[in-house]
Amino acid sequence: MDMIISLIAGAVGGNIGGAIFKNLSLGTLLNSIAGILGGAGGTSLMNSLNATSENGLINQVGGGVVGGTIVMAVIGLIKKVMGGGK
Repeated sequence: MDMIISLIAGAVGGNIGGAIFKNLSLGTLLNSIAGILGGAGGTSLMNSLNATSENGLINQVGGGVVGGTIVMAVIGLIKKVMGGGK
């Protein structure tokens, strides 16, 4: 269940990033996929930084959203620099 929360939060984060960084947006589906990848990584990082997992849900959601947003923005930036952007 913990991983599902992280992945959903990542997908949400990817789409929030797409709304914030319109020039880097990959479209809803790709924003979600990039966000899912970032959500898993962001949650893992948050959990490793917080040795006492008192705020497990906060780590999962926060790490997922932030990780998803960052990965979507990085992939969007790479795509734009390589000439595939709008």
